[in-house]
Amino acid sequence: MVIAFEWYGCLLLLTGMAGSISQRTDPLMPPAPEYAHSIRLDGDIILGGLFPVHARGERGAPCGELKKEKGIHRLEAMLFAIDLINKDPDLLPNVTLGARILDTCSRDTYALEQSLTFVQALIERDSTDVRCASGEQPIFAKPDKIVGVIGAAASSVSIMVANILRLFKIPQISYASTAPELSDNTRYDFFSRVVPPDSYQAQAMLDIVTAMGWNYVSTLASEGNYGESGVEAFVQISRETGGVCIAQSLKIPREPRPGEFDKIILRLLETPNARAVVMFANEDDIRRVLDAAKRNNQTGHFLWVGSDSWGSKISPVVQQESVAEGAITILPKRASIEAFDRYFKSRSLSNNRRNVWFAEFWEENFGCKLGMHGKRPGSPKKCTGLEKVGRDSTYEQEGKVQFVMDAVYAMAYALHRMHRDLCSGYPGLCPRMSNIDGKELLGYIRNVSFNGSAKTLVVFNENGDAPGRYDIYQYQITNRSTEYRIIGHWTDQLHLNMKAMQWASGDSSVPASVCSLPCQTGERKKVVKGVLCCWHCERCEGYHYQASEFTCQLCPYEQRPDQNRTGCQPIPIIKLEWHSPWAVAPIFIAILGILATTFVVVTFVRHNDTPIVRASGREMSYVLLTGIFLCYVTTFPMIAAPGLAVCSFRRIFLGLGMCFSYAALLTKTNRIHRIFEQGKRSVAAPRFISPASQLVITFSLISVQLMGVFVWFVADPPHTIVDYGEQRTQDPENARGVLKCDISDLSLICSLGYSILLMVTCTVYAIKTRGVPETFNEAKPIGFTMYTTCIIWLAFIPIFFGTAQSAERMYIQTATLTVSLSLSASVSLGMLYMPKVYIIILHPEQNVPKCKRSFKAIVTAATMTNKLSQLASERPNGEVKTELCESVDNSSEYRCLLYHALLMLMWHVGQRCDADEVRIQGYKTHKDIIMMGGGPH
Repeated sequence: MVIAFEWYGCLLLLTGMAGSISQRTDPLMPPAPEYAHSIRLDGDIILGGLFPVHARGERGAPCGELKKEKGIHRLEAMLFAIDLINKDPDLLPNVTLGARILDTCSRDTYALEQSLTFVQALIERDSTDVRCASGEQPIFAKPDKIVGVIGAAASSVSIMVANILRLFKIPQISYASTAPELSDNTRYDFFSRVVPPDSYQAQAMLDIVTAMGWNYVSTLASEGNYGESGVEAFVQISRETGGVCIAQSLKIPREPRPGEFDKIILRLLETPNARAVVMFANEDDIRRVLDAAKRNNQTGHFLWVGSDSWGSKISPVVQQESVAEGAITILPKRASIEAFDRYFKSRSLSNNRRNVWFAEFWEENFGCKLGMHGKRPGSPKKCTGLEKVGRDSTYEQEGKVQFVMDAVYAMAYALHRMHRDLCSGYPGLCPRMSNIDGKELLGYIRNVSFNGSAKTLVVFNENGDAPGRYDIYQYQITNRSTEYRIIGHWTDQLHLNMKAMQWASGDSSVPASVCSLPCQTGERKKVVKGVLCCWHCERCEGYHYQASEFTCQLCPYEQRPDQNRTGCQPIPIIKLEWHSPWAVAPIFIAILGILATTFVVVTFVRHNDTPIVRASGREMSYVLLTGIFLCYVTTFPMIAAPGLAVCSFRRIFLGLGMCFSYAALLTKTNRIHRIFEQGKRSVAAPRFISPASQLVITFSLISVQLMGVFVWFVADPPHTIVDYGEQRTQDPENARGVLKCDISDLSLICSLGYSILLMVTCTVYAIKTRGVPETFNEAKPIGFTMYTTCIIWLAFIPIFFGTAQSAERMYIQTATLTVSLSLSASVSLGMLYMPKVYIIILHPEQNVPKCKRSFKAIVTAATMTNKLSQLASERPNGEVKTELCESVDNSSEYRCLLYHALLMLMWHVGQRCDADEVRIQGYKTHKDIIMMGGGPH
């Protein structure tokens, strides 16, 4: 990354002087550092610091008034911790810590600009275009390399700064930022904190509200990550837990307009029953809210519940103690550091020149003015320099001092362990630590474990968060004083001393913050406007029963309410019965089909060697009849009571019958198509047209269906389910559960899909072979069969899926599926085999050959064959079967001779033709027969 820095002149900056303080003889004059916006301490390792020394400015100004506690106390805590570490011979021996401390002015955008100072050393500068007025090359000061940053305070500032620090892999440890968003280790991976996140704090505050019996509260948040994230966490947990309702969720703008806080108070009064107000707001906004409540004469009305930004601070309640009385606040468990008190009280203008803001603090703390450079021009009192903190002014240690020191010590312990691992036995910084890797340092930070300044354990979890430990305070006014009194603590659960609490009314009973009174017995509380704690009372309806006075609960899916709706009872279970009208018709059709199929099979077996049976292709006919039989049989497992065996048979037979039928038909039509297409090109017969080949092809197609069923069995073993949604009517009394096999519509389509694919493919071949000779075997009947079958299944699809939402779905779909299977089987049986059975049974005289071989025909064929022998002289000999030649015109000897000649020719070229499967009519010339390509087999 290259950034060109443009200077307003050619400023000579010498390394080590950036931040040095000019020595003055007048101790009362404020110091004049070269960097008046920051503090710099020399050291071997430099830590960055971000503190809200000033408040947010108004009317566009970046900075406002000085923050004595939140700013100066915390800043001095970091300087004090660095002094202690540098004096400790056991912690970072021979290594000195330095610091570069900046003022964030409580504004995230301003803090982002200031934090660029921390990354200057990691940015390559392009000074090629920079020249001094004299033309000489400028000299740039080498910026300090910041290895880690302590801060910031506000969560919005920490989030803004963390986004840039992570780019340069600079670890950051905050002492006060508690927004839950910062726990996202994927976005803020270099951020850690010694205070617990607001997700813990929100849970603690919700436990407090619940313990008080307040189920109707409002929330108030400062705009920004801290306030908004804190309230969001509180609202989310309250929704998950239940029992606490949010009346209003108000937000304080970053730049509030005049009268904004008065409007907030008036809006809170729109829900007067919600007296409890949960506040996630910064210190300045808390003070302004209390002041607005006082101006609107609402002293004693609101019950404040403040987050750690309020804690036990004095500044928010100064001059408005009565409005804040009874406020319950929360603060991470801490202890006052006595050593820091002694250190801070000993600070003066003469011994604290390193703090560039200390003079301003001096004026603010003692209410005086330091000469002509002072920040309080209107102050009548002049500072003497002999004032003493704690003696001439009030002093109380700020609540986050402990955490500032813990953050500095966490960084120091991480550096110490890194130094021990990388520089073992080396005095001072070794070359390996001359350029500290931020990612490596972060690993050491996340693994520190030590007793902090308040003797509490300091550790980090995988997200860089500290464990949740809080003290619970209440702001109380007594006859003698006002104070924050500890009334309990929270460590994973709330421990509250209700007897120690005191309220503005002087009554020891806890004030109420509820919306509605309880309902009568037998009625549930109906929520008003989405607020659980404001309700009307009504009876439970539908499938709900009264579970408590607050809620009606839905009965379990397999149950329905009883008559008085105080409990649930099982929903009756039904199944398709054999005597149902929806089952009688499919069963009747299936039985007729089974009898007809059996009759055809018996007839074919008894006349197995007759010409019609042989011309039908006996082997393929029996496969096709098996598929037809299975289509009829499928009706019975589809109607039978579901069980493991029945569900297994359903899966097997659902598509198997159709697969048998259409695999056989597809093989037949494909053979016919190939024969006649081959005949247009040559006299050579196509391959794989023998009965054995046809059976292999057919069973190969069937094996795909069987393999799919096998995979289905393995992936999802068959079992029964009870579908309570199919007949779940609006009236629970009519609800029924349907016992069925676990076969979804998608599984049904997948099971039938392959058979439908075979059916469509067979139809395509039937269309292609529609032009074969009129009397040729079964081409035309197969075509009519496939056209009719397609119409049946096209009608099946809308009926089956169009009734998916019907209460009679089980009956309609089962009947539709079984009838469609039976009809498709009946079409095949009727069109392909009933005419043959008709001839076999009623007209046996037609079941004989009509053109017999004669000696003259054989001689003539042999003579013609000899004439063609030259064409086949190099072909191997084979067998030819010339038993029959069917012809309508028995007197045409010439046709028969041509046919035998063709058969003899195919014998010479090694082909095979089954005369029983050929019916020639209308061929008048030798050329016509040759164009057939050697016959239809």
